[in-house]
Amino acid sequence: MTTLEDKILGETDHCYCSSSESDGEDSAEGETKGATASATKQPSDVSPPDPYKWEGSSTNTGPKGVVNDWQRFKQLEVERRAEQEKERIALISKLSLTCKSVLDEEKDTNDLDEMLNDEFLLEYQKKRMEEMMSQLNSLPKFGKVVDLKDTQEFLDAVDKENKSVLIVVHIYEKNAPGCNAMNGCLTVLSQEYTQVKFCRLVASVAGVSKHFKISGIPALLLYKGGALVGNFVRMSEELGTDFFAEDVESFLLEHGMLPDKTCVPPIIRSSQQDDEDSDLSLE
Repeated sequence: MTTLEDKILGETDHCYCSSSESDGEDSAEGETKGATASATKQPSDVSPPDPYKWEGSSTNTGPKGVVNDWQRFKQLEVERRAEQEKERIALISKLSLTCKSVLDEEKDTNDLDEMLNDEFLLEYQKKRMEEMMSQLNSLPKFGKVVDLKDTQEFLDAVDKENKSVLIVVHIYEKNAPGCNAMNGCLTVLSQEYTQVKFCRLVASVAGVSKHFKISGIPALLLYKGGALVGNFVRMSEELGTDFFAEDVESFLLEHGMLPDKTCVPPIIRSSQQDDEDSDLSLE
């Protein structure tokens, strides 16, 4: 196999002219080689004739030649039409694999609705969701704000609690703007979210810096499984100095910190409603 260097050297040899005594012979050989090379390279530059192109001439100008040319033209036309038909059929088959009719989509939707409305599947979903809800209901309940007296109680409240329990710690100072409002809001939320552990710790007891006491409180630290999952400082800039429990609840819901009660599946809400109705009937 020839390399790029061989090609370059070969072309150089073809165009090389010697300055020795046999200048005439070498030049004649060079011209002969150059002519041979150009003769061999010329066919590669010529593109093959198009079989479908009509040149407007015939090898035989008589009646037979005209008939032969006409027959050849019709044959080429038939072949071209057959090739176009094959391409059209291939395109149709390709599009038919990627497109669905409206009837097919409606049929798929109806099949999906029938599958979702199947009684056995609904019963299985109901039992599975009830198992998950029972696991959630097995968590401890608090219903109040826990006062942490020192850093050790703070560490115990975070590390020794159930790993599935969300812990909300409020770092505050009694006379700091917004801290009293936050304490009141957490008292209300602790009664609504009984499975969330709400705590509060005085900033001076927590050992935070003076700068944090001035510009960092009220602050909410959220833990779960011993890990910090939320850290919100300077809450007064977000909520102001006078706010309500609904404001704090909306803020925590927007950040995905509190469980959203509106996300309870309808199948669970219906079962809970049935249980309440049965309890009322017994009473």
